[in-house]
This record gives sequence, structure tokens and C-alpha cells, in this order.
Amino acid sequence: MSHPEPIVITQQPVTPEPVAELAAATPAADTQNIAEHIQAWQDRFTARHDYQQDPALPLPHLLKSAICTEQVMRSETFQYWTVRMGDRPGHMHRKIWEWAFIVQALKERGMLQAGQLGLGFAVGTEPLTALFAAHGASIVATDLFTEEAQAKGWVESTQHANGFEAINQRNLCDEKELHRLVEFKFADMNNISEELHGKFDFLWSSCAFEHLGSIEHGKNFVYNAMHCLKPGGFAIHTTEFNLSSDEDTVDSGATVLFRKRDIQEIINTLQAQGHQIAIDWDEGDGYADGHVDLAPYIQDTHLRLQIEKYVVTSIGLIVQKAL
Repeated sequence: MSHPEPIVITQQPVTPEPVAELAAATPAADTQNIAEHIQAWQDRFTARHDYQQDPALPLPHLLKSAICTEQVMRSETFQYWTVRMGDRPGHMHRKIWEWAFIVQALKERGMLQAGQLGLGFAVGTEPLTALFAAHGASIVATDLFTEEAQAKGWVESTQHANGFEAINQRNLCDEKELHRLVEFKFADMNNISEELHGKFDFLWSSCAFEHLGSIEHGKNFVYNAMHCLKPGGFAIHTTEFNLSSDEDTVDSGATVLFRKRDIQEIINTLQAQGHQIAIDWDEGDGYADGHVDLAPYIQDTHLRLQIEKYVVTSIGLIVQKAL
């Protein structure tokens, strides 16, 4: 794959922001029962490929909605974006996968260029806003009102954006260009303002809609966000995915875990509304796919992690709005 710019590390490799809120979601009680659930999942998992030793496989021409896997994370394309965003090559971290998934999905659909207008939800301190601006796209970056974010603990955990100072921490975009191309707004994902409707060529959220209070709130956000797009525009989202069960889950609270059936309901609803979305349900078969990072998380190999008694990873959704 050819790239429009050389791979350069713009600063020292940066570890993704801590997932302290996920660790806090895991109760101290019943640790033996939790360990047994995690071990049972690992016993069912079979690694078939050593992707660290095998040559990287190319990505398909266009990404589909998909589950985070080691095979894709080790691809040349995702490794390019890993380094471009200031992290170290080979870091098997699902947060980096989410960012690379969003960037690549938009890049290959022609969204990351001058003349395109994007909307980011709950951008926090993620590198995407600055990276998109560096590619010439105009961005409206949103996050919670500071008072609400503080009440939820996002400010203390450094995962909340209170203006421009938060969105270019990795120096991915020239400051003058950043201020020219990016507008910052406060927004409530559970109550999207109508002033955002119908304006955008693309929108995204990175592991955000699982924090809206319930699975139903998360689903409703995905549906309501489509109103912000122009016909034919693209929505790219990532969220928490429960690998352990399609029945039991965390369905309310600070962090909820979407099951396969929840994601399938989202897909069915979007398709019924005339939008386009396709998904690859492959859960991966590499050694890193079978490793579960236990709370409070080492974050070295972190494609799967423990939240309560569940093995969790990330899933990405790519939706094109009806024409």
C-alpha cells in the first residue's frame, strides 16, 4: 500500500491513556469466580497463527465493521498508523487498533482531505482530531461540558478535552493549521443538538458510546448520530465488545459491554433505515488474541482485557448513510 507521507515518529512513543474507569468497574469481591470465568474463556480459545513471526497479510480493499484482531493490528497499514500517531511499532493495544481502524476506514473512503467536514464525539485527548486536520479535513471536535465530565471522573483521568490544549498532545498537526481547521464544541451524546444535523461528510466516536449509561442509550446514540451526516456520509464508531457471552453482560452503569446480539440489532436497525453496513465477525486466532490483560492492566499486550467476569475487546462499526 502506498502512503501520502513518510512514516515518522513525531515524538517519543506514547502509551494510550489509562483505562482507569474500566479497572474501577471490576469489583474486588468474588475474584476467584472472576478468574474462573476468564480461564474458561482462555481454555476455549485456540491460537492457530503466530502473526509475530509470519509475514503481515494485506488488508482488504475496504475495511468492514470488525472485531479487533492481532492479524489486522500487525498489518502494514495498521502499523503505519500506529507509528504515525506516535506509538511504538508492534504495540498490541486495542485502543491503537480503534484509532487505526477509524483513520483507515475514513482514509480509504476519501474523507481525510481538504473540503471534507468531520464531526468527532467525545474526542478527549485522542490523536484523531489533530491527525485528521493534518490531512486537510475540517473538524468539529466535541466533548462533554467540563462540569459533567468532572462529575464522571473524566477530567481527573485526563480523558476529557477542554479545548485545543487537549487535542494535539502528540504534535500531529501544525498549531496554525489546527486552529484554522478545527472548531471545538461541547456536546451531550445522549442529546445531540439539532444544529449539528445534516452538515457532515463523516463522523466518529472512539470507545465512547458504552459510557452513556446503558446499552439502550448507546444504541440510540448510533441511530441519532446518523442525522448529523449528509446523504452518503460515513459514521465510524468503536466500542466495548463482550467476547465471553451473548447472554450475560453489563447493561447499565459507567461502562457497558455490548454483546454480539446488541451489535446485530444495531446493524439490523441501521439497514432497515436504508443505511449500509457490513460486518466481519472473525474473533482472531493469534496468540495475542488469546491473551487477557487483567485489571489494573499492564497494557503491553492489551487486545483483550478483563472487565468484571468478562473477556472484552473492541469492535468497530462502519456505516454509510442512505443516499
